[in-house]
Parts: sequence; structure tokens; C-alpha cells
Amino acid sequence: MANPWSTLADEDLTPESVHAHLDPCADDRWVAAACFDRLVFDIATQRTLIDIGLQRSASALTRTCDIYSNTASSSQSNTNLLFDHFLREPLDAQVCHIRARLRERLDRLNTYVELQKELVAKGSEDADDEWEDDPWADEDLHHKGGQEDKSTVLSIPDFLTDDLPVTALSLAAQEQLPALGVLVERHGDILFPHRFTILESIPEHVPPSDYRQLLPIYDPLEDCERRWSSKVPRSDTDWTDNLDVQSTLEQVGIKPPPSHERIPGAVEAPLSSSALLRWYHAQIDRIISRTGNVDTALALTQHGASSGLSGLDEVGEDLSLLSRLVYDTPRPATEDEGHTLSGWSKMSPSEVVQSYLSKSTPATVVKNIQRLVIPYLFVLESRAERSHNPDPSLRNRLLYEYIVNASLEMAAPIFEASKPTLPVVERLIKDDEDLARIALALLYGSDSLDEWATMSRIFECMPAWDSVYIADADEEDEADTTITSLGTFVAPSTAQPRVTASDLLLFFQPLHASSLSRALDVLDVHLESGEILSRWNVPARLRWFLQSADDENEQRSWARRMARRAGGSSDEPDSPEEYEWLLEDMVKLSNAGGSGLRSAFGLIPKDEVISIFLSGLLNSGKFHIAETLLHKPDSKISLSPTAIEDICLSCSREFYDNATDGNYKVGDMSIAYNCLTVPRPSDRIVREQEFIEATSRICSFNVTSRPGIPISPIEIRLTKDRLSLISRVLSSNSEAYKHTEVILDLVRKLGFKGDPTAEIKTLGMIADVALQNEDFDRAYKIDKRIIDFVANLKDGGAEVGEEVKEVCWVACYQLGRQPEFEDVQKKLHLLGCALQLCPPERVVEILAAWRRVDEEDLEIREEELGSTKPLPSKNGRRGQTRPNEPGIGLKTIADRLQKHIPPSPLVHTPDAALLASKTFSHITANFPFSVRSSSRASQRSDGPASPMMNRVSLDQDDGRPSMQASRVIQKGIGWLIGADEE
Repeated sequence: MANPWSTLADEDLTPESVHAHLDPCADDRWVAAACFDRLVFDIATQRTLIDIGLQRSASALTRTCDIYSNTASSSQSNTNLLFDHFLREPLDAQVCHIRARLRERLDRLNTYVELQKELVAKGSEDADDEWEDDPWADEDLHHKGGQEDKSTVLSIPDFLTDDLPVTALSLAAQEQLPALGVLVERHGDILFPHRFTILESIPEHVPPSDYRQLLPIYDPLEDCERRWSSKVPRSDTDWTDNLDVQSTLEQVGIKPPPSHERIPGAVEAPLSSSALLRWYHAQIDRIISRTGNVDTALALTQHGASSGLSGLDEVGEDLSLLSRLVYDTPRPATEDEGHTLSGWSKMSPSEVVQSYLSKSTPATVVKNIQRLVIPYLFVLESRAERSHNPDPSLRNRLLYEYIVNASLEMAAPIFEASKPTLPVVERLIKDDEDLARIALALLYGSDSLDEWATMSRIFECMPAWDSVYIADADEEDEADTTITSLGTFVAPSTAQPRVTASDLLLFFQPLHASSLSRALDVLDVHLESGEILSRWNVPARLRWFLQSADDENEQRSWARRMARRAGGSSDEPDSPEEYEWLLEDMVKLSNAGGSGLRSAFGLIPKDEVISIFLSGLLNSGKFHIAETLLHKPDSKISLSPTAIEDICLSCSREFYDNATDGNYKVGDMSIAYNCLTVPRPSDRIVREQEFIEATSRICSFNVTSRPGIPISPIEIRLTKDRLSLISRVLSSNSEAYKHTEVILDLVRKLGFKGDPTAEIKTLGMIADVALQNEDFDRAYKIDKRIIDFVANLKDGGAEVGEEVKEVCWVACYQLGRQPEFEDVQKKLHLLGCALQLCPPERVVEILAAWRRVDEEDLEIREEELGSTKPLPSKNGRRGQTRPNEPGIGLKTIADRLQKHIPPSPLVHTPDAALLASKTFSHITANFPFSVRSSSRASQRSDGPASPMMNRVSLDQDDGRPSMQASRVIQKGIGWLIGADEE
């Protein structure tokens, strides 16, 4: 049969039902155990269970107590007797253990009753604080079944079984501070090691006054923290409290009640004064960093200071200043900078001032300085005096430091609040010299390029020292020396890449009114120059005017930038009037003002500034504007025609040199060509235009500088022997030689206009290419043209140069000796001309070729006349006269030339014909094309000829060149200039 006690639910138990079920039971041990096992939610029922358990455990307590006390009749100690008894009667040991636990549970229950009083009271307060007309109240009551019980934050079973430190942390986290106070008051000795963890569990927004009794208190007598004490009222003592009994129970295997859990961070011993001060600092930081509530931290500080803990007074002062930073400094509502006391203490005074003003605007910065920064500076001065280290310059130094490091927009209102026209008491910067020093340092140290209006606002606030202005030459020299030194000081170097406003303030610090006045005059000129440069999109930092004051190259460089970049950012079409305004401004920057101070371009002469302006127009491609300004009647470009030509040529050549495409219809080459239309036509302009046209034509022939790389315009300009370009044109295009007039026009445009030598050489090159292509008729026409040109020179009485002669006779000789050229009469004519113009040492070899052609001519004539037997001659060769034409005997020609031919072994030398080839090679050494032998000449040869075989030799029997030598002469100069052999 089941025990009816075990079937009862905990919530069904009442004091009466407990008595009804347990009183009839005679087994005291079972009843005590039953009472210990039950934990209910009702205070009265739980107290009844504890009381019955204590009553029923009394009999076992009496037995064990008698045994423990009966030491006289036994030689054993009382603990041994008790140990033996517990071994014999283990149930008595269990009952003693249960009794000890029930007594502890009774103490806890009494504490719980006191806690409930506080919890009910706080619940009532919270209910009173709720809205009387809360629209959600009815719905909440409907779901919760009535008024919510504010006292149910702890249940009896939880409170009786949980460790007290855990319960204390839970109450702290739920802000049940009165109940927590009761717990600390009744069990302070248990909770003291966990006091700081409990305090940290209290939400940071809770005012310290709500948990004042929990805060650590400084004991001046002990110079440390005061301990918490327990006030648990126990009216009686029990035998189970004896330590011998508890140890004996443990020896027989009954575990003692578990000790209270030690939560991490427990501190057993009281803190020293220094450690306690550090804790207050950390707690203040925690409150501020997590809530930003400086007032709560200040209240905590005041509590600690009230107990006499030294060091918190200055902390309170810092918190008052920090509260100004947190509450009085404007900032967005969503922004939280996380200010803390430790962070505040680590901040330097300059950082504090910066923090006070970090959220200021130009409209509020003056007001914030007056209500936030000035009081803080007074506090610093007071502290310095209290520490016996007074610093009279502290206030001005920190304020000036902020101003020189502020933006121009933020600084301008401060200068306006410091004008010399204001009463001294109202001015932020009260000293006129300091005002000038700070302004000079701030402006020359600024990197701004577009705040010229703001800079002018600052300049308008400067003092005017009429009575102390420079009085004599010595003071003026001293002031100018100061300005020169300032230019050197701001120049960047490896040791100091950039000068800051703070550095400049140190530089201006020793200057007096006279030097400062001169510096302000210079500043006025520089501000005007800066506005002009900014207007034309070439702004410069204000300190640049100091750096370039004695640097002509730097001024010239900036003038070029101004001329080239002006108007570049405007979307409107350029107008001549706009550029006239630009010219006026550039000239203005080159002139000295009324005070004799040089402007931005003061080292550059006016004419050079105008030249730079014109160059800038041309380099920007604004040719129509340049033409308009140059040719208008009242032109402000007062330059000579030669100077204008020089500028136009220079700009054109710059575009030419940068061009990647030689076509003068597009790109930079087109701009270079159009640039030459700006000045009035002249010989130099025309020559440059023709050279550009020649460049475009050369590039159109696909001339290359390296295999696969088209020749660039700059390579054409840098070519020293421009006739070599003609040879490259002829070699790069197989049809180019057919356009003789085009090639000659190209030669003239390359700079050889009126140069007969260049034209003859060009014709010689064309004739040679025609010969290589076996275009003998065209080659003959070119050679005839060369011959006529030379004849006209002679007929006109002009002296024919050696180079012209050499080109003429070599060209005639090359074509006249070609076997493939079948017109014998033309060949004789060419070789005759070659004999007339060649040097004496070349006559024999040319004459040998003439003889061969002459023999061919005789054979042809004999065939035409039907003659079968040639006329004999005394040297065994054919007759000396030709039918149907006057006879010119070979001997007669030889006799006529004999006087010009000194005795020479040339006739018997194997290299006689080679000399002729080398002669032509000398004339055309720079021609890159190769000479190709005719197909018929190749067919007549015995085999391919190597360069070593190409040396010409004479037949020893008849004095004529051999077939191999003839083949070499036919090939011309190809192998000599590195052409490939086939």
C-alpha cells in the first residue's frame, strides 16, 4: 500500500495537513527525513515542516548527546565514542545531519520573511509609479489573472536551496536593493568576499544613494576598508553546531552541508586606501563608459569622499569638468564618444580644449570658448598655483595652440571676436602683436587652395600700427631681411618636409611691431596674388609666395601653368575678352605694387610674361584666339614679329616632337601644322610647314625605324643626313621611284630647296632603284635628266661640283655597262658622258666597257648592212669606223685621253672595275636599299657569287673584264652596303 504522504503534492500541503499526516507516525527518524525532503511555496507550511522536523529529531539528538557527554565511564575520547555510535546507529547520524540542515533552513526562512517585506513594499511603490490611465493595463490583468504580484521575484524553494552569493547577484541585477540590503545585513560575513561582484551587478544607471549601505566605506583608523558584519538573530544554540559533531559526521561518510559557492572575483581581505581609491576610479569609469551619466559618477565620488578617502576631491573636480564636456558640448543625439574618467585623466590640456570645441561650428565656436574653454583654463591655472608651480602663460598658450591648428573657417570668427576695435575685456586675443603673429602663422601654414575669401576676412581683423610703422632705412632692411628669412624657413627640406602653423608661430614670436607690420603688407600682396591665381585655376598655397619670392625659375614655371591651364574648367566657349583679362592679370602679377613689394611673378620681365602667355595659348590649341589677339589693332601682345615667330615655331616643334603619328591631318601633328598659321607667313614659317608636310609624306610610305616599328616624327627630325630618308623611302616602297617629281618635292620640303647637289643625288638614287628593278627606260630618262642638268650648268658658266660630277658619271656608267639594257646607242651615249665626267683614274675601266658596247654596235650595224667581214685593224680588232657616221677611231680617243692617264698598272689589275663600283658606293653609302642583279645576268653567270667572288678582274688576254667581273659591276653596290646575296 502506497504511503499517503508521498502521494501528496507540494501545493496541496497546509500546516494542518502536515500535522494530520505526520503526527500519527511514530518513527521520528522517518518524519524528520520527510520534513527535510519537502520544499513548498507557502511560508507557514514551510515553517511547520521545519518545526516538526526539529521536534522529531530531538530524540536522536538526546541519545547522541548523552553518549558524547559520557566520558567518565570510558577510557575513549568523546569523539571516538560518538564515532562508534554513529557506526552502530547510522540513522542517528543521518538525523543529526538533517537537524543541522533544518536549523540552517530556518535561518534562511526567517531572512526570506524579512526580504518579502521589502519586496512587497517595493512592489507597491512600483505600482504607484505606473500610469493610472495605462491603456494596456486591463489587457495585462486579463492575461495574468489579476494584479501582478511584485513580490514573486524569489520563491521559497529557490531561496532555501540556492547559494546566498548567487541570490545576492540576482537581487542586484533586478534592482531589488532594499531586499539586497536585508540579505547583506543578516548574512554579511558570507557575502563580504563577493561585495564588488555584487556592486558590479547593479545596473550603472541606478543612483548610488539607492545602495549606499552596500558601498565600501573607508575606515580612517585602520586606513582600509570596513568589513560587513552579520546580524542573524539566533536565540539558542544546538549541539549539532559543535565542530566535533560535524567532523565526526564527515568521518562516518555523511557529507557536511556544501559551503557557499565562491564566485570569480572574490576578495576576502579589506582593501587598502590606495586600492579602494583605484576601485572608485574604475567604478566611475564603468558608469561613465556604459551610461555616459557623469552625474551618477559624481554622486559616487561624493559618497567616497564623505568617508574621508583622500584623492577623490580632485576626481570630483575632474568629473565636474567632464560633465561639461558630456552635457554642454553640442553633439548629435545618436553620437556617443565614450568619455571616461581614466580617459579624461590621460588627456593633455590641449586635447581637452580640442574635445571641448570638437563639435563647434563657426557660429558657436566663440561662445563655446567663452563658456567651456576659458573656465577650464582657469581651473588649470588654479591647480598650478596650488601645486606651487604657477604658469601665467598657460591660458594664452593653450588658446593660441588651438587657433593655429584650427581650420580657416573655424578661426575666422575667433579673429573677428579679437578685433582691435573691440574693448579689451571682450576680446579673445587681447594683444595686437599676438593677433598678428597668430594670423601670419595660421595663413602661411595653411594648405588651403580655395578659401581666399576667408583669408581676407582674417586679414581685415589685423591691427594697423601707424605710429610704429617703419621709420628709417635700417628698420626697413631689418624687416625685409625677416621676410627673406621667412621664405627660407618655409622652404621644404629633408629634415622638415613641411612647416606647420605651430612652427611658424615660433618664428614670428620674437618679431616686434615694425617687422610684423611689414609682414602684414607682404601678406596683403600675397593674398591678392593668390586670388588671381585661383581665379585662373592655378591656385597656390600662401606659403608658395614666400618660397618663390627669390626663385625666378619657380615663378616662370607657375606663369606657364597659368597660361596653359586658364579656362580649362569652364564649360563655356573661350572668348578673346577672357584671355585679354588673363593677360592683364599676368602682367599685373609681374609688376611691383605701390609699396614696392613684388608680386607673384615679380622677377619675370613684362615681355617674357607676354611670351609665356602666347605660348600658353598655342600649347592649349587656342589658335583662333591667338590670331585674334595678335592681329587686332589695339593688341596688348607687344612683341616683335621675330619674337612671335620664335614662339610659334617653338610651340609647333613641341607638338611635332610629341606626335606619334606623322599624318599632319590628325593629332598632335595637325596641331603642330595649324600652330604655324597663327603668325604672318615668313621664310622660316614656310620651311617648317614644308618640313611637316615632308614628314607626313615619309610616314605615308610606311618607312620603319626597326622591323615592324614605323618611323616616328621625332626620329625624322633628329636624322642628321635627311637625304638618307629618301633612300629609306625608295627602299620601303617598290613603286616610289616611279614618282620622280613627288620624291624631288619631298627633298625640297626636307630643307634642300635650291640645292642642286641634293637634287642630283636624289636623281642618282632614283636611277639606281630603277636599274635594280630593270626599268631601264626610266633609268635612262633619269640619267638623261642628270646629264642635261650638268650640261646646263656648264653652258651657263657655272662650276660643276665634284659630287655632282661623280653622281652623274657613276649613274651613266652603271646603266651603260648593263648587258640587259639593249639600246646600244643610249649605252654608248651614257658611257661617253661617263668618260667626260669621270676622274682620270677611272677612264680605263669605263673605256673598256665602252669598247664592249662599241663592238656590239658594230656587230649590229654589220648585220643591218649585210656585211660579212669586219674591217681589220692594226691591233687585230674590228674596224675603227662605223658605217654612216663620222669615224672616231679608238686610237684617236686613246690618244686624246693619253695625256690625262699616267702610267698605271690599272689595266693589268684585277680590281679595276671594282674601283668604279666603290666610287658609286662612296656617293650612296647611306642608301639602305639593296641592288638586285637582273635575271638574265644571273642566267649568264656560272653560279651564285659570294662577296669574295664579287671582286672584279680583267681578262689578261684582251684587257676586258671577265664575265664574273661584269656580273659584279652589274650588281652595283648591293653587297658593299650589307644587302643580302641571292
